[in-house]
Amino acid sequence: MKRSYLRPRPKNMDKLLLILKQSFRWIFLSLGALTFLLLVLSFTRVPYDVMAWLGKSGNKYDFKPDAIVILGGSGMPSEANLIRLYYTSAMAARFPESGVWIIHPKDTIVISEMRDELMLHKVDSLRIHIEKRGTNTREQALCLAHDYPGLLEQHVVFITSPENMRRTTATFRKAGFKHVGGEAAFENAMFVDLGFDFKKLGGKGYMPDVSDKLGLRYNFWNYLKLEINCLREFTAIIYYKLNGWI
Repeated sequence: MKRSYLRPRPKNMDKLLLILKQSFRWIFLSLGALTFLLLVLSFTRVPYDVMAWLGKSGNKYDFKPDAIVILGGSGMPSEANLIRLYYTSAMAARFPESGVWIIHPKDTIVISEMRDELMLHKVDSLRIHIEKRGTNTREQALCLAHDYPGLLEQHVVFITSPENMRRTTATFRKAGFKHVGGEAAFENAMFVDLGFDFKKLGGKGYMPDVSDKLGLRYNFWNYLKLEINCLREFTAIIYYKLNGWI
């Protein structure tokens, strides 16, 4: 008669496996529901409205800025930085007596190219100041307040991407900046008919004709990207709020 040397599995192990199984089930169901909701919303203008709200709420101002501060978003050239520089140079032209500050982590080449881009748009080099310290908005606010304490009492307008604007102005206010406003770097829409003649271009008969379905060709994908950006930003806002940074 053979003896079995396998020990019976403890009952608490069975309970643990059951809990893990149920937990994973709810996690996957929640992720599936969230994915479905994001797909549905991407066919609507809700993602744009949320992004616009992030860009416009909490940043209004009615003063003439003493300082224009651009928060660098990426390398050079990049879509994020170039559109922010465009808005910065336009504001610098409207307020020629204001100083201009570039905030970007320690990347000498990128900072130099951002400075050159502003000068290319006729911003006097003597107006441009650099803040190289800080790798997130909280640290950048503290470093700017430490290195340029005079800005705390001045009227300051910040320029960054729309989805980052609400958190940016709130963070700098928390760091001690008394008079804060913001100019979100919104993209301008292109009012051009992008439809095409499917048959004339040699479209295959077994392929769907989406020549006049701009929502499916462009808006759907653009809104999906907006949803990801907004989800990331709301996560950052919650993180900053829990840390007492805003």
